[in-house]
Amino acid sequence: MADVFVSYSRSDRTRVAPLVAAIKAKGWTVWWDPSITAGQQFDDQIEAELLAASAVLVVWTPTSVLSRWVRGEARDAAERDILVPVRFDNARLPIDARAIQTTDLDNWGEDPASAPFQDLLRSLGAVIERQRAVKSAAPAATSAPSAAAARVAICVLPFANMSGDQEQEYFSDGITEDIITDLSKVSALSVVSRNSAFVYKGKNVDVAKVAQELKVGHVLEGSVRKAGGRVRITAQLVDGSTNEHVWAERYDRDLNDIFTLQDEISEAIVTALKFKLLPNEKKAIEQRGTDHVEAYNLYLMARQSYVTGYDSDPRRAEALIRLCTRATQIDPGYSRAWALLAIGKMILRFDIGKSSDDGLESAERALALDANLPEAHAVKAKILAEHGRHDDAAAEINIALRLNPESYEVNRAVAYLRFRQQRLDEAIRYYEKSRSLMETDLNSGSMLLTCYKAVGNSAASLRVARSNLARVEKMLAQDPNNATAMGYGALALGALGDLERAKEWINRAMLIEPDNMNARYNFACSMASLFKEPDVEGALELLGPVFETLAAGFLDHAKVDPDLDPLRENPRFKAMVAAAEARLATAASA
Repeated sequence: MADVFVSYSRSDRTRVAPLVAAIKAKGWTVWWDPSITAGQQFDDQIEAELLAASAVLVVWTPTSVLSRWVRGEARDAAERDILVPVRFDNARLPIDARAIQTTDLDNWGEDPASAPFQDLLRSLGAVIERQRAVKSAAPAATSAPSAAAARVAICVLPFANMSGDQEQEYFSDGITEDIITDLSKVSALSVVSRNSAFVYKGKNVDVAKVAQELKVGHVLEGSVRKAGGRVRITAQLVDGSTNEHVWAERYDRDLNDIFTLQDEISEAIVTALKFKLLPNEKKAIEQRGTDHVEAYNLYLMARQSYVTGYDSDPRRAEALIRLCTRATQIDPGYSRAWALLAIGKMILRFDIGKSSDDGLESAERALALDANLPEAHAVKAKILAEHGRHDDAAAEINIALRLNPESYEVNRAVAYLRFRQQRLDEAIRYYEKSRSLMETDLNSGSMLLTCYKAVGNSAASLRVARSNLARVEKMLAQDPNNATAMGYGALALGALGDLERAKEWINRAMLIEPDNMNARYNFACSMASLFKEPDVEGALELLGPVFETLAAGFLDHAKVDPDLDPLRENPRFKAMVAAAEARLATAASA
């Protein structure tokens, strides 16, 4: 594998070739696509080389900035902190690349002694040496497959809750998510995301069909029964092509053994697939964050509430705080519980305005316990941004992204910050990601509708609206009086042009829950922006009670929300904003 991977547009090959030759003369190995030999799988080798390289040199030109492949490779390298970009012809850089130091090479004249090229060598050298140090410090990976080797694809279906109590669903879901997370740490495996797997929750599935639909070789299914101080877990690994059991086991244990039990399941699956856990993988799987089962149980309850709820619901925020406070009392060293506690406090302070505790102290406590916890960096970034400390927030969110670009909390936090900065193209990318990671997330979908409409992408708006509506209808099938879900549904219906049904949902929700400010706000956005003929007066009528009670963070959101742009110059709307600002200023000074 090469020291340097070169990402560029093929039309720029004659310009890139001298650059490659000069870098090779320095003594580094270089991979660029002419290195591909006949008969090799193009995409597979590119991915393998990209993952293995110590540095990624991206050559920006007016042509390459239009290439989705180059932009994608640049994003991947930036997230792994190995991106070294150069530019020709004063190319206009993609938005997400503008904050990264870029070397202009228009005047290098194909001279390795030129100042611009020497600057490039210094940048490459620093990245390569840093990566070599990281690799040399890591345990030898003698049993791991090479980056080019195909990994075994596996799906972990949601474990069925056999406890006879619907309220125990959080526990079976939590066990499933933990097993997905554990198996994702194994380099030999490619694990389907929670979002894709949970599509099958509660359904009688045909394993062979699931394997075909998700393009995986193996499917893990099972069940969880928790009663008193005991837990029973059954699990079976099925070969998707033959429908035969590769491995199956039933565990009856004391609840206090739950952590050991999860480790055993993950290790048994790896063994059944004829792989061997590397020492660093085994260590990563065994890091649960707590040894206290009761604290873990409370954390699972809290996280289930977080991923299935809505930010403007004060009851949910208060429940998060109570559950996580108790978890941290049981185990003061439980960093994940501290991070989730920070999220609850942040929501209650900035979205709802019912607390003076912004959650920053809890986030910092989480980071003091685990400096590499991405969710703690993400919530700290959001809190700092609410306080106007944007440079500090940017530093925190960049750390979170480097630590885990696949985290739901991290991607949603990045999207939130980019939206507030009106960097809508970037917000779209991260909202799409967060939505793909959590099947219960309605907020990211509604934000995507707002962003896509603002940038004029009607096809994407329709795609997201249809998907959002399907999620809402699934929730309403379980709870027909869920006014918040109706609020998100009205946004989707408005985007799809089904105005009569949207109005029906608005009227019904306001009768059921007139004090639901989240629903009111979303209904107003539908009327103001998504209806073919904006209903300005109807939107203002709905927003009146919202602006009388909304918190500072919610007001900041409303000020930049494109959905409310049709109302900006309306005197009544201006008066609402001014009154809210005065109320919040008085409260702050008091």
